[in-house]
Amino acid sequence: MRILTVLGLCAIVLLGGPAPSTAAPDGYSWPLRPRPALTRAFDPPEHDWLPGHRGVDLVGSPGQAVLAAGEGVVAFAGVVAGKPVVSIDHPGGLRTTYEPVRAAVTVGGRVGRGTPLGTLEPGHPGCGTCLHWGLRRGREYLDPLGLVRSAPVRLKPLGAAGRRN
Repeated sequence: MRILTVLGLCAIVLLGGPAPSTAAPDGYSWPLRPRPALTRAFDPPEHDWLPGHRGVDLVGSPGQAVLAAGEGVVAFAGVVAGKPVVSIDHPGGLRTTYEPVRAAVTVGGRVGRGTPLGTLEPGHPGCGTCLHWGLRRGREYLDPLGLVRSAPVRLKPLGAAGRRN
């Protein structure tokens, strides 16, 4: 019975693995280099219409290159509510968003991990010059740090000492 339980847990981990908010998918990296400090963490609202922080703020400097976190296609490069924004659609239905970024890419263009998307502009509310980096799957906001932080799964083998009849 214990073996069936372990196999069931393995299937859940392998088939229904953790969302990007908890485990790092292959092929993603930090959008600023060197690795930036975090100034404001992800704080999703309980409901779509409530206030919250739908991304993270990373310390940067004016004019710093902002890089694609992973490969994908430029979905948006323009201005939203007076802020320059770039959004990338990635495989698996993920979309990353970067603001305030003066775009060096155009909609429909393909980018690879580390491709310069544009330059960081000053003036992000609450932190001066920092990058607001967001992540969504469909309409669900996720913590983008899950793209660059891994949480490895470690399974211990059942040995003679671990078996109980």
